[in-house]
Amino acid sequence: MSKIINLRMARKQATRAAARKQADEAAAKHGRSKSERQQNQAATAKARAHLDAHMRTREE
Repeated sequence: MSKIINLRMARKQATRAAARKQADEAAAKHGRSKSERQQNQAATAKARAHLDAHMRTREE
């Protein structure tokens, strides 16, 4: 005998699986690892500090 399934629930599960697959693909394509984020953050902080160190002040 075949198994009785609820078609509404089956459709919802299929939709969720498709959305999860699409999200995983997007994360793999656009996502960055923790070390990459930290490296980028450190480089940004270093560049900001470099610019701030060379800022000319206006004397009044």
